Amino acid sequence: MNLLPVNNYYKKILRVALPAIAGLSTQMVVSLVDSAMVGRLEEATYALAAMGIGVLATWALISFFSSLATGIHVLVARKYGEKDFISCGITLNNSLLISLIVGIIVASIGIFFAHPIAQLFASDEVVGFYAGEFIYYRFMGIPFFLVSVAFRGFFFGINKTKIFMFSGLITNILNIIFNYILIYGNFGFPKMGIAGSGLGSTLATAFDGLFYIIIILLPGYRNKFQNLKHLVIDRKIISAILKISLPVSFQNVFILIGFLSFVSITGMIGTLEQASSQAVISTLFISFLPCFGFGIAVQTLVGNNLGAKKFLLAKIYGFEAAKVATMYTVLLGFIFILIPQYVLLIITNDQVIINTAIPSLRVAGFAQIFYGIGVVLANGLQAGGRSFYVMKSEVITNILIFVPLSYFLGVYLNLGLMWAWVALPIYIILYSLVIYLKFNAGDWHTKISIEK
Repeated sequence: MNLLPVNNYYKKILRVALPAIAGLSTQMVVSLVDSAMVGRLEEATYALAAMGIGVLATWALISFFSSLATGIHVLVARKYGEKDFISCGITLNNSLLISLIVGIIVASIGIFFAHPIAQLFASDEVVGFYAGEFIYYRFMGIPFFLVSVAFRGFFFGINKTKIFMFSGLITNILNIIFNYILIYGNFGFPKMGIAGSGLGSTLATAFDGLFYIIIILLPGYRNKFQNLKHLVIDRKIISAILKISLPVSFQNVFILIGFLSFVSITGMIGTLEQASSQAVISTLFISFLPCFGFGIAVQTLVGNNLGAKKFLLAKIYGFEAAKVATMYTVLLGFIFILIPQYVLLIITNDQVIINTAIPSLRVAGFAQIFYGIGVVLANGLQAGGRSFYVMKSEVITNILIFVPLSYFLGVYLNLGLMWAWVALPIYIILYSLVIYLKFNAGDWHTKISIEK
């Protein structure tokens, strides 16, 4: 097989990754803007601490189901590589059916248990109440969110990441507008505070689902993939989606439960420390989300090439994308280490919170240097059918190492917030190492089986 010059690999990686990064970056901007809006409310310490619990608790549950996008993405990418366009359309139809059913069930459960979930992880009653209000309104949008997730996985698989970019841009502009109106009570609407952030996100998510429906009904997509001509329930496809997605779902839940536990641990140190940790976590989205964009590119390119039986090329794309992502994380790592006080001003103008968070952000900045390798190659392993291995790696390094170690250092030894954060680089480095070793092994793609 003739290999391409390195620059050509980078061009193709960036062609797929940059629109995905742009779309994810709009989510990052919204997360930062939301945190900034909430951070400027009265009682910002309580509000930010509540937002930390609310955001992580919400994602801990819905991420289990939002990982359907991975199964859809991998399956469609392989079928697209095989040039089986009709199967791509049938996969989308069945994924939408799964998303609607699951979304309605999960939303109902989340709304009913919103306040008990919040109080479970809050060390302060006021923080728990605010977090419960956020969770209550945010869960209303889960059915719309999962429909968008299904469309997202489909368009990723067919190399149309620009659709996601436009979706993210439109939806997140609406999100900022809705949140500004509802958090502060502008233009005659009632002032809802942190609850307004949850409701604003739900309204924006509903528009996102509508956007994707309009796009898929355009003649170019409708004629090529023939979605409306093949409205059938295909158990084989549903089984394949679930087989790929479930390990990723559990992995995402473990990640978020781990970080939710970590936020709770910082709450044991103090409410100020918990608010400061939320400011650091919000800041880290600047680094994490673009890494996810490179991961999306890897899943697409690895999946397409595995479908075309070009196994060596698939592996090369994984390593080259990891190099590009690492360049990005190194740059941001230095920024976080050298000028953390200016980065934190994006989140809050509360100088007490900023001063408390500075040492932790420096530690987190060092940790995230190694994050790109782990995220990108993990996506490559998932595209290669190794999602269960990736999940096991996450459980061991996050739940069994990161969380206990942060408690041991920060609470048990009473070393404080910064030492609780020292557990983060240990977790990230170990995770990235075990992922790299597996992706570099000769059998990394041998168990890719998405058909009965």
